[in-house]
Amino acid sequence: MNYLLMLFADEKAGMAIPPDQMAGFMNQMAAYQATLEKAGAFVGTAALQTTDTARTITTQGGELKVHDGPYADTREQFGGYFIIAAPDMAAAIALAAQCPAATWGHIEIRPYHPQFGPD
Repeated sequence: MNYLLMLFADEKAGMAIPPDQMAGFMNQMAAYQATLEKAGAFVGTAALQTTDTARTITTQGGELKVHDGPYADTREQFGGYFIIAAPDMAAAIALAAQCPAATWGHIEIRPYHPQFGPD
């Protein structure tokens, strides 16, 4: 089964990190991806641009409404993701626990829907 690991962190704090220190964090994330690949669990990953580039849409009464920014106004923002393959939630949690992003933010783990996911 595939699981989405949603990585949340405070993007303002992230933007304040010096480039050399950020490069070290990105190296940790690359090593995590290599660990997933070696375990046969890596499906995909991407980093997202900052929330000021986001748009949230809804349709009300047939009219499209477009709002700047993310839907939720929170201290932490959705900044990227991994898609992993794991036999069950316990295995997905064990793999997510190895992600360096868990040390500077939160990771939400969600299984793909059995009827609508790619599994």
